[in-house]
Amino acid sequence: MPTPSMEDYLERIYKLIDEKGYARVSDIAEGLEVHPSSVTKMIQKLDKDNYLIYEKYRGLILTNKGKKMGKRLVDRHQLLEEFLTTIGVQHENIYTDVEGIEHHLSWDSITCIETLLEFFKRDPERLRQYQSLQSELTESDT
Repeated sequence: MPTPSMEDYLERIYKLIDEKGYARVSDIAEGLEVHPSSVTKMIQKLDKDNYLIYEKYRGLILTNKGKKMGKRLVDRHQLLEEFLTTIGVQHENIYTDVEGIEHHLSWDSITCIETLLEFFKRDPERLRQYQSLQSELTESDT
């Protein structure tokens, strides 16, 4: 199982490849706000763990294992953004909150959140009831 740091790299690499068709060390470093030397070290570790294939000066490609994990991490991030939006977290807090919690939730918790969102989608009246209660409680706090 990848570490939280490895997950951040895999998620970023997966997104870059999805958006641009490739992932360069400089793009990864910029996206994660780290030094290129740190990226190179992590890429070598991810290569050793079979998440990607890296050839110095030639670039990298994700293995099937890396693609599967990268997609799973991107999906988790999007799910948590959707969840926090649905429960009424202020937009300006969502990215930071997701970054803060995504590595600390079990996949069981992620599945439960996914089920709750599906419940709200299937029964929009329940979501309206939740939002009404949230609004009521927020107003009573002020």
